[in-house]
Amino acid sequence: MSESDGKADVLFEIEDLKTHFPIKKGIWRKVVGHVKAVDGVSMTLRRGETLGLVGESGCGKTTTGRSMIRLIEPTDGRVTFHHAGQAIDLRSLEADDLRGLRRYLQYIFQDPFSSLNPRMTVFDIVAEPLVINEISSGSELEGRVEQLLVRVGLRPDHLRRYPHAFSGGQRQRIGIARALALTPQLIIADEPVSALDVSVQAQVINLMEELQEEFDLTYLFVAHDLSVVEHISDRVAVMYLGQIVELTTSDRLYERPLHPYTVALMSAVPIADPDHQMDRVPLEGDVPDPADAPSGCKFHPRCAYAQDICKTDDPSLREIEPGHEASCHFAGEIDFETLKIEH
Repeated sequence: MSESDGKADVLFEIEDLKTHFPIKKGIWRKVVGHVKAVDGVSMTLRRGETLGLVGESGCGKTTTGRSMIRLIEPTDGRVTFHHAGQAIDLRSLEADDLRGLRRYLQYIFQDPFSSLNPRMTVFDIVAEPLVINEISSGSELEGRVEQLLVRVGLRPDHLRRYPHAFSGGQRQRIGIARALALTPQLIIADEPVSALDVSVQAQVINLMEELQEEFDLTYLFVAHDLSVVEHISDRVAVMYLGQIVELTTSDRLYERPLHPYTVALMSAVPIADPDHQMDRVPLEGDVPDPADAPSGCKFHPRCAYAQDICKTDDPSLREIEPGHEASCHFAGEIDFETLKIEH
């Protein structure tokens, strides 16, 4: 199927994506329920943009990213990759066909200490995707790997060293070089700086921004830290218990959040100003069990603005203001300063 003109700037689409993990008990391993890690996520990624995906730990961010490119097999939904003038449904592809597209869909893992094979040299790690895909060999391969290392801020003499000889920031740079090796179109960065020191975080984020401009990359940037996402993202999707609850541009989200959960997350971000008075919005209780989610709006047990309708009707993600979507029955009506709903 050829893509239409209206989809020309869209690289990746997911529609009603679901990834449920079965809960098995007893001798016969009978399925007694499901953990709904991703439960009806829909969003698009445009070419050359960075879409931030944020939320508390356990909300389904990583599972969403992995399900998009079938590192984890989704339970349901549609995943469309717009490539070479075609709209390709990734979920319908056989393993061999999917393997041919993986070079365009790369992943940067969260933990730079466990994502690199300790028995492989840096050269072997970065060269592996080039060798597997039969893209280069011999002196050409070595030159390409050396080029990649230099581009991410490492030295050519690092080629024959092993991962244990590097710091966390350097290891993450090796992971970035490996992801870049096949000149991908989409990189899913799964909390790429959360395990690093704050000073190193800024260096890695600046590097990713430079590489995006140079190689025309599209990022899905997964994080739980809103202050990090603010600096790198064009748009931000806020996730709660397997669902997107708010989606808009980065500027708009930080100026005027519409979902109570987003407001609570943003109030928890520390500001480096001793004179600034923090108006924190406390969240009551813990994130509910995704195997036994509340009825109605999944956020209502922790929401200070919940009404009766919130306990029975699950709000859909809808456009509240131009370019600003939220899944809240009272989005746009809540005054977060007076804590009242305006009718």
